[in-house]
Amino acid sequence: MTRGAITAVKSVRSSLRYLLADIIGDDDCEPPFLPEGLSEAAASAVSEGIHLLMEYQSASYAQLYVDRIKRFVRRSDVDAAMLCEIARLLAARMAYEDPIRIAQLKLLDLAMGRTGGRESDDLRRFRLEELIGVLPQALADSLLTGFEQIGWLGRRRLKLRFSIRSRLAVRRLRTMAGLRRWRLQSVRYGEERAWVERWLHMIARALDKQPSAAPAIIATATMIHGQGDGYRQGLADWHAIINGLAKPTFDGVLPMPDLAAAIAEARAAAMPDPRQVALKRTIAQIRARALSVGPNSDAAE
Repeated sequence: MTRGAITAVKSVRSSLRYLLADIIGDDDCEPPFLPEGLSEAAASAVSEGIHLLMEYQSASYAQLYVDRIKRFVRRSDVDAAMLCEIARLLAARMAYEDPIRIAQLKLLDLAMGRTGGRESDDLRRFRLEELIGVLPQALADSLLTGFEQIGWLGRRRLKLRFSIRSRLAVRRLRTMAGLRRWRLQSVRYGEERAWVERWLHMIARALDKQPSAAPAIIATATMIHGQGDGYRQGLADWHAIINGLAKPTFDGVLPMPDLAAAIAEARAAAMPDPRQVALKRTIAQIRARALSVGPNSDAAE
């Protein structure tokens, strides 16, 4: 079994272990230990991530975060600054902004006494599949199938108000936030877990194949944020850049000696366009230029 396959198996086992801990309530609320060998700055960044994810989900979820960080600790090609950036962006992505999270944050506003002005009322626009995606997989699958059959998926947009202005509104927030218990069984979590693992895999491949491109790969995490059409657009653009430029370079089929510059050029072309016309054209141009130069032995396996 290859090193990549072994890593993938361990990742799946870790995710299942932490999912089981959340389902059965086997979570003692004690924060996980920091990995050994962290610099002071990295320890601070990882500690912040741990506390964020404990508040977001659970101690076992924070442990999954720590285990993911451990993949890059003690690597000679990962300095403190790079590890801090991985830790920061990984925590932000693992605390993705689903309706459950937005409800949690509004309830935090209430607990902190921030009940006046614009902070007390928040209107968000979601795609229908996003709202269904917070439900457990078994229930969500049947709903998604039904809505797909009537042509609503990808077309329907729904506005949802998150408010703390009334007791009824707060009760609704608590109901939504209560879905946290089933978050790790949801459709959305499955998608986010797959994305995080691929992002981390691409960072590792960059470090092995073209270390100068690693910071650019790490920074691509900022392409994905929020909810609704903006979130889906960022996700689609990320996959287009990774599939069109990064992966073929690491696979040795695209001679790209400066992958970081290519990623920057592609990101600059990304527009809020579901068809991705400008982005696809730019990626095609970058690939054509690279292939016209000829193979690069440094990019090969």
